[in-house]
Amino acid sequence: MEYRIIKSPSKGTLDILMRRKGSPGTTTIENVDAVGLVQGRLIDMIFATDIAEKAAGVVVEDIRGHCPQNMILIAIFGDTAAVEAAIRDIQNKVGNR
Repeated sequence: MEYRIIKSPSKGTLDILMRRKGSPGTTTIENVDAVGLVQGRLIDMIFATDIAEKAAGVVVEDIRGHCPQNMILIAIFGDTAAVEAAIRDIQNKVGNR
């Protein structure tokens, strides 16, 4: 799995992510201080989503893309501390398998 954290994402970055969300979502995404990006296999991304949502007050969305290797991308939206905690928890529980 690969991980990235974008602190203070630009409006353009947020616009790209919102356009590529996999579903309309039921949770409103507002006041985003950071976005965590995690890419990996579907099974790991579903597990990572569960870990992130349980670890901190974040919103997780799947992000559509075109990857020939069938990798999946999730975006973790929230304040910087919550996103960092979620990524750290994912790394500790899933790691690079």
